[in-house]
Amino acid sequence: MDRTDNSWLPGTLIGRADELAALSDHAEAARSGRAGLVILSGPAGIGKTTLLHAFVNGGACQGMTVLHGRCGEVVTNAGYGGVRALFGSLGLTESGDEGVHESPLLKGSAGRALPALRPAPAEEEPGTAATVYPVLHGLYWLTVNLTARGPLVLVLDDAHWCDERSLRWIDFLLRRADDLPLLVVLAQRTEAEPAAPGALADIAAQSRSTAIRLEPLTDDGVGEMVGRVFPTPDHVLDTAFVERAAAVSGGNPLMLAKLLSELRSMGASPDEKSLGAVAEVGQGVVALSVRALMGRLAPWVRDVATAIAVLGEEDGEHVGALAGVPVALVEEAVAVLRGAEVVAPDRVDLAHDVVRSAVLDSSATEELGELRARAALLLSDAGRPAEEVAGQLLLVPVVDQPWMRRVLREAAAGAETRGAPEAAIRYLYRVLEAEPHSVSARAQLARSLAEINPPEAIALLAEALALAEDVRVKATLAVQFGFVCLTVQQAPAAVRVLGEVLDALEAELGADPDPADRELRALVQSVLLITGCDEKATIAAVRGRFARTAAPAGDTPAQRQTLAMMSVLTAMDGRSAERAVRQARRAQRVSDAATGTLPLIFSAFTLGLADDAQGSLEALDLSLRYSQENAAVWTYVLGLSTRSVMLHTMGEIPDALADAQTAVEIIADERWSGNVTMPQTALATALVDRGDPERAEALLERIARPNLDGFVMEYHWYLMARARARWALGDSETALGLFLDCGRSLEETGITNPAFAPWWAEAACLLADLKRPEEAGDLVEWGAGLARRWGTSRALGLAALARGVTTQGRPGVELLAESVELLSRSPARAEHARAEYLLGGALLEADDARGAREHLRTAADLAWRCGALALAREARRRLVASGGRMREITTSPVDLLTGMERTVANLAAAGAGNREIAESLFVTVRTVEMHLTGVYRKLSVSQRAELGAALRSPTAPGTQAPAWVSASRGRR
Repeated sequence: MDRTDNSWLPGTLIGRADELAALSDHAEAARSGRAGLVILSGPAGIGKTTLLHAFVNGGACQGMTVLHGRCGEVVTNAGYGGVRALFGSLGLTESGDEGVHESPLLKGSAGRALPALRPAPAEEEPGTAATVYPVLHGLYWLTVNLTARGPLVLVLDDAHWCDERSLRWIDFLLRRADDLPLLVVLAQRTEAEPAAPGALADIAAQSRSTAIRLEPLTDDGVGEMVGRVFPTPDHVLDTAFVERAAAVSGGNPLMLAKLLSELRSMGASPDEKSLGAVAEVGQGVVALSVRALMGRLAPWVRDVATAIAVLGEEDGEHVGALAGVPVALVEEAVAVLRGAEVVAPDRVDLAHDVVRSAVLDSSATEELGELRARAALLLSDAGRPAEEVAGQLLLVPVVDQPWMRRVLREAAAGAETRGAPEAAIRYLYRVLEAEPHSVSARAQLARSLAEINPPEAIALLAEALALAEDVRVKATLAVQFGFVCLTVQQAPAAVRVLGEVLDALEAELGADPDPADRELRALVQSVLLITGCDEKATIAAVRGRFARTAAPAGDTPAQRQTLAMMSVLTAMDGRSAERAVRQARRAQRVSDAATGTLPLIFSAFTLGLADDAQGSLEALDLSLRYSQENAAVWTYVLGLSTRSVMLHTMGEIPDALADAQTAVEIIADERWSGNVTMPQTALATALVDRGDPERAEALLERIARPNLDGFVMEYHWYLMARARARWALGDSETALGLFLDCGRSLEETGITNPAFAPWWAEAACLLADLKRPEEAGDLVEWGAGLARRWGTSRALGLAALARGVTTQGRPGVELLAESVELLSRSPARAEHARAEYLLGGALLEADDARGAREHLRTAADLAWRCGALALAREARRRLVASGGRMREITTSPVDLLTGMERTVANLAAAGAGNREIAESLFVTVRTVEMHLTGVYRKLSVSQRAELGAALRSPTAPGTQAPAWVSASRGRR
């Protein structure tokens, strides 16, 4: 794809041997699997393009796939314009006979790259905004597919004009490029203001980045160029002439070449007699010579040159139409301009950007603006993609014609569809300049800003809400406003706006709205619930409002989303498990992609609290599948974290650990990881039960989400995890304080479900452990009252447990026996094991050693099977101390696996290849290979076929997990 040349530059590289050698070394490193990045910089004309040509066309890149693209000023704002410049030569957007994209390079997740590769959105693509991640994910896998064929070199010239989304992808790629045979080379002008300075800065800050700055030619390099332009028989150069040429040109190869060319055309000789001419000609050598040439040319030739400067590389028909010159004369004009070294020798484009600037500077500003507007209209009438036309319109001083704004809106929609919000934003700001009171422009602009600048999106939506008069328009704006507010912790503002709009909407619609209006109302209700349940400051308001609202039927996606959130409120209220389950199951009645993943996750949470383990896990598994299919990494992480919490509650601790650690590893490479707490909290919770509280504590200490104590779910899970870790580390007083803090916070929030963050039961056990059971009386009775109201086996079992450990003598033993019975009927196997352990301890104190040994043995077996190794070891210790026998509880090979290793091993054992595993977990193939290496070593297996048997090896004798556990996880 190497199409750039310049007749003014020497045919061979001069004075750049060291830089070429450095690039060659990086290419060699890429061959050996060490990814690299080189940023080549220098002023215009310093020789960046010539150096790149020598590099990609020389021996250094032999046998490597080289994709060489160049960015341009006109297309700098087009989303993924730089990506298309790189990959365009591969022809990946060409379809087969039936319209199917058949290239093997687009297999698997790489197919998600297509929106970025197409010059315009395809007709079959949805006209809705795409999130950024799926396209980045697809381009990453496209690159991986290319590297599978051999080492790859990506060379992007004039990167200072590259669009932000392409640069963000390069940054995304390089952060995941360990061990890829890949070299990325970016060339940029130092004096030019980049189109996306922040993105370029982020790329330059990468640890693998190497900067090469091209310095002016030395006197020896200047002398070599002088010798080429003015060959002498004896090859002796006049030193004074060389020094003067170097000083006047600044050692810039482009300036020097043009200077020498002008001197030769004047008949000057390279000696002292021409020193004055050197200084005279050297005053702005390129610009002045181009302007002088333009003044000497026939008007129609000058018009052709200006048209080419505006359009860039374009066919003669369009150049002629813009210049007002017949196509036959365009060819003649191009020949004249090529002879004058203004047009490149191999294409209809100007020879250099410096020449382009000089040609454009020769036109008046107003005249140039009119010419660009005509160019945009010409391209639009020719059926060019809206983003290509918009590139011209962005350079027009005023977009004062309706067609211009229509094209900019269409271009913005196309950019949204391909997941390039930065481009859409630039187009829409121009629309807003021309339509300052436009509600729709603000809404569209806010949609593009939502991911990259939420505060600005919120401000625009607030303006749009103030300008909108139709209540239905306000409703759609309020929904958009609510979701954006969630990302920046502004739930109170969202609840206020959504509540006001919902009131107005209900007043407008009346008692019997039509189906479309009913769905709109349900959508506003659901978003009000989602935003209101996020923060402690707002949950009371939505709870009060929806206590008076009838639950919808669940026939539509918005109704199912509303039902899912209402089920959460019902569950948190803790009054009716039956009602909460009914709402949650109706929310799941139709589970499809249109419904989305959030209703599945929220309803799964409710079902888990109500002891419906199978329903909860089935919903979460489905949500994860939808997230994988759509490369929706945020909802995938949320689903994994929620499933980890549910699995932990159900006593499936190794699987809980695997899900949580997978989520933690995924977020490690994401820029939004600082606003996420659930993966770390879920992982810490599982680690404590696995006997690793030190690691759990370290993980929790790294959580840095602002205002964490203001959140309904995350804060209380965090407090519970932190308290359990401190308790396991021997800091009982701090742990007790954290449990009590959790209780106070829940009371302030109005959450009275005994099974959500059961701090009261934990605090009772801790106080009993501290021999201070009398302090637990009030909180135990309070929790037991809530448990009776909620009525699930787990809640009632925890209540009996808390009362049992704080009651002396035989009554305490009887309460613990009741706890064992209740928890054995619940999905909470680890808590059942704990109850068996505490009952065994109570029987020991009652001098019933035989009965104690029976329950301690059951506790150890059950805890081991749950993966609660800390409890299993403690139960065995007390069993042995009481005269019982049991083999030492050692860590089995499977127990040595980390959570992520277990996840990878299970997928590999099920038949998934390394690439399939990597795509499904949003990690690199190298990461999968690394984890499998660890799995093979720890399990002492040498091949994939042995994994299934190794993973199925029992870790201890005893009762198997209930059938519903395996069934709901798909492991019968």
